[in-house]
Amino acid sequence: MNIKPEQLTKDLSRRLHASYLISGGEPLLVQEAVDQVRREASNRGFSERIVFDVGAGFDWNQVHGEVGALSLFSSKKIVEIRIPNGKPGEEGARQLISVCAALNADTLLIVVLAKLESAAKKSKWIKAVDAAGARIDVWPVNSAQLPHWIQKRLERANIVACPAAIEVLADRVEGNLLAASQEIEKLKLLGINGEIDAETMSYMVADSSRYNEFDLINKMLCGDPKAAIRTLLGLKTEGSEPLKVLWAITREIRKLLVASEHLAQGSRTDYALEKAGVWRTHMGPMRITLERFKPAHLRMFAYQAGAIDRGVKGLRDAKIWDELTTLVLSLSGRPSLSPQNIKHLIGE
Repeated sequence: MNIKPEQLTKDLSRRLHASYLISGGEPLLVQEAVDQVRREASNRGFSERIVFDVGAGFDWNQVHGEVGALSLFSSKKIVEIRIPNGKPGEEGARQLISVCAALNADTLLIVVLAKLESAAKKSKWIKAVDAAGARIDVWPVNSAQLPHWIQKRLERANIVACPAAIEVLADRVEGNLLAASQEIEKLKLLGINGEIDAETMSYMVADSSRYNEFDLINKMLCGDPKAAIRTLLGLKTEGSEPLKVLWAITREIRKLLVASEHLAQGSRTDYALEKAGVWRTHMGPMRITLERFKPAHLRMFAYQAGAIDRGVKGLRDAKIWDELTTLVLSLSGRPSLSPQNIKHLIGE
């Protein structure tokens, strides 16, 4: 069965499943879910814990042997398997299916993975672990959700902060939940009395932002030019390769073009986006963008992206990051140049 992270506390209060498969792209939230399961298991008498870190050449027979063996130190034990790349291989998949079939009331299996792609969720071993217990898919906290997430964490730590102070902290730790958690713990240890204002928060917390192309795409498609440009500049400052950033943007433009062609043929928006290869969880921002632009605009964006690509490869003189800024602003719905000026800017 599938359990949402926010449902885990309530579900654990009712029962402890024989196995848990916990995956996600945000290490802090994944680890917290694992810790929560471990604590409940400990409360129920699972006092021994065996951890396997799966890497190249890992011997899966030891996992099967551990599950089948009697505990030397307690009557109940936790067998925790960490697979960083989410791919156990053919032998690992076979052994995991066998392990799930051999589970008993005295053994709790926890499998910890990175974010699972849709295709991986259909594999037999994933289904076997899922069927034996519960699966928890941990989703990252995006920039729009971050202030609320921080507010809840502050409340849990009995810290009162005004909305402006929460925004300061959110800006400083964007894309880095571990840094956010550490800053909140630091504030807790300092024992500050009264409400924290924006000035105090700005003085006390470090700038721990981490930027990534996926966050840039989300902000851009949602029509938030200020946040999108801040993320783009963050990527530049952190030394990201412009070609990697451009590739992420170009991929979305191509999907939008395919979807717009299906729309022109009379297809429904969701069907058009599905045919363009857009994940269901990403359809919201893509739908907003399709409503914002006509096919001609999308073709212009593709033309811009192609010209920037030639500039990166040295086939034309170009100020790459300036042109990326222009493209991001345009896709965010805030064009800085007219089509005629764009053609002049990226002309051969």
